[in-house]
Amino acid sequence: MSSSAHGAIDARTGYCATTKSFISLRGPLPLPPADVPLTFPAFALSLLPSPHPAHPALLDAATGEAVSYPAFLSQVRALVGALRSRVVPLGRGDVAFVLAPARLDVPVLYFALLAAGVVVAPANPALTAGEVSRLVSLSGASFAFAVSATAAKLPAGLPTILLDSPHFRSLLHSDHGENESAPLDAGAVCQSATATILYSSGTTGRVKAAAVPHRSFIARAAGLRALHVKVKSRKANERTLIGAPMFHTMGFFFTLNGLAQGSTTVVMTEAAARAGLRGMLEAARRWEVTEIMAAPPVVLGMTKDGCRLTSLVRVICGGAPLPGSVAEQFPRRFPHVDLYRQM
Repeated sequence: MSSSAHGAIDARTGYCATTKSFISLRGPLPLPPADVPLTFPAFALSLLPSPHPAHPALLDAATGEAVSYPAFLSQVRALVGALRSRVVPLGRGDVAFVLAPARLDVPVLYFALLAAGVVVAPANPALTAGEVSRLVSLSGASFAFAVSATAAKLPAGLPTILLDSPHFRSLLHSDHGENESAPLDAGAVCQSATATILYSSGTTGRVKAAAVPHRSFIARAAGLRALHVKVKSRKANERTLIGAPMFHTMGFFFTLNGLAQGSTTVVMTEAAARAGLRGMLEAARRWEVTEIMAAPPVVLGMTKDGCRLTSLVRVICGGAPLPGSVAEQFPRRFPHVDLYRQM
């Protein structure tokens, strides 16, 4: 046993009997000073190697369409330029509501909005118009990004840009006077500033909203990077399949984190997602995915499916508790795959 300000701590488990809580046994993370203005996207880009990875940043699981790292960063800068020049009337502290399915341009949108200090409020595109209206009100959103199929659910009068419109595509390919060598976030956003407003599922009552600061995303990305470096668990060309929706807490973070770690993020776009679990596992096989982010039902489905995933080395399960029986079955089905449970 060791002792600290928290009381007696079990050196093996990190459990503190005094506070009845667990303390991390890992050393402190190499985080940027908390008082230095910094957005998550700027921190994420600082982690990327130079030159940038040659493999794709994003890959459509259905079509194989790919976005390279240079193209991804160019599109992010173009959209940041549109925000700074007020071509898109959103500024620091404003809230942008996002109502769209998983698409290759959604991570671009997330990065650009966060870099400009805009608060991102992503929501489930399957919600009803009434549910959407309440979430828009709850977040205080003054602007929205949607697609043609979801736009009608937004409150009347809310300024909106459609991601599947020529206008949005043009925003991704115009420089708006942006200098490519200039810092992405211009050092104007505090780490404590709200980065995103994420919504609960509403399974235990009305949907609630939680504000998450940039510092939280920075710390989580730094923690995962430090862990991978320590155990040397990442390959040079990782391919991560996000099995959770991009509006979901887990899907949102790991979509951003994959780009921060220099991986290829395999996106389950609408066409791929329609095939359900079978389609997801087929995409993992087809694109030789090395890592899958998934909720417990997906992990359970993997234990019952006969698909051979020879390239897979890691599954991170989160979003809800994973039943112990499933955790026991998984290594028998995939002895070569590490299963991590994240709450």
